[in-house]
Amino acid sequence: MDRRTLIRSSALGLLGLGLGGCATPRAGLITALRPTRRLVPVRAAWDRVIRTTVGLRPYRPSGFVLRAGKLDDKTIIQNYGHGGSGMSLSWGTGEIAANMALEQPARSAAVLGCGVVGLTTARQLQRRGFDVTIYAMSVPPNTTSNMSLAGWTPTSGLVEASLRTTAWDEQFRKAATIAYRELQLLVGRGYGVSWLEGYSLNPSEPGLDAAASVPVRSPLLPDTLRTGATVLGPGEHPFPTPYATRRSSLRIEPSIYLDALVRDVRVAGGAIVIRKFDNLRDIAQLEELVVVNCTGLGSRELFGDDEIMPVKGQLTHLMPQPEVDYSTFGSATPTAGGFVHMQPRSDGIALGGTSVEGDWSLDIDEEARRRIVDAHVYLFARMRAG
Repeated sequence: MDRRTLIRSSALGLLGLGLGGCATPRAGLITALRPTRRLVPVRAAWDRVIRTTVGLRPYRPSGFVLRAGKLDDKTIIQNYGHGGSGMSLSWGTGEIAANMALEQPARSAAVLGCGVVGLTTARQLQRRGFDVTIYAMSVPPNTTSNMSLAGWTPTSGLVEASLRTTAWDEQFRKAATIAYRELQLLVGRGYGVSWLEGYSLNPSEPGLDAAASVPVRSPLLPDTLRTGATVLGPGEHPFPTPYATRRSSLRIEPSIYLDALVRDVRVAGGAIVIRKFDNLRDIAQLEELVVVNCTGLGSRELFGDDEIMPVKGQLTHLMPQPEVDYSTFGSATPTAGGFVHMQPRSDGIALGGTSVEGDWSLDIDEEARRRIVDAHVYLFARMRAG
């Protein structure tokens, strides 16, 4: 095998676990080819900044919660705590939650929360014959999900490696397998889901033994749930770093995707009700006998989960640039902005690179904003065009 062709845990994994080493390509995997097409530099400049958004990822060190319990005569199914992986995993955890609901006779369900986890859970319930009502205080475009970078990053900010259990790992892999299939089926159908090439910028050549310092444990994400990656050396890519790792992955445009899910829920007969729940007694008063909790950070107060905490993220958006059809992860030099990332969308070029655990503030961090924009100005000013 070409030592520059790697099948391994994504170096593009943002805040993900990245536990895998290299592996020989297997049947069903796509091994990326060296790029031959022209990449257009992003016109990164302060006068092209159009907005900055802030979101709070619902993170639990021990991973998402997916289980059923009882509250009086109701079945309460928990489906929350996806960290930075909600956009990636929601179809999978939603299907598992919906199958739990099938174990009791009622066929009407309440879903608490109207972010991506709540919406996809509602759709999975509807597919199984449930009448569904979503109860939420915020709906798109005003949900945490709308603030996400959004792509296939199923291990991003998801779980502390030392707290994983075999049972949780199995549940995760089942959810990821379902979700990867579902998202691929939405490509090209007006959901804002598409394949996109991504380039991870490397100051040195990624070695085949790069994971040697990682604790020995099976990779969380199976090789079948990611495409192949190719390491490009000097002169083989246009970026101002010696090496770049290329991998194709799924991109999700939140504004398009979430609106499409809302539409689908309503077309299938679902209702969305604006309502706040202060305590469990409020939930007990619902008519539905099945309740699926998808409130994310709201589970801290509503269900007393002291483990769940916010991880603050921030995106600054540049004016749209349709000719940019790739993403980047990393900066031009280790000192030029630290870890940053760029992803193009139809509504703008999203620039990110923040992860602040325990910060509940939705205020814009001006220092982080300047760091991220300046890093991309520096990067793309030095990118070779053509």
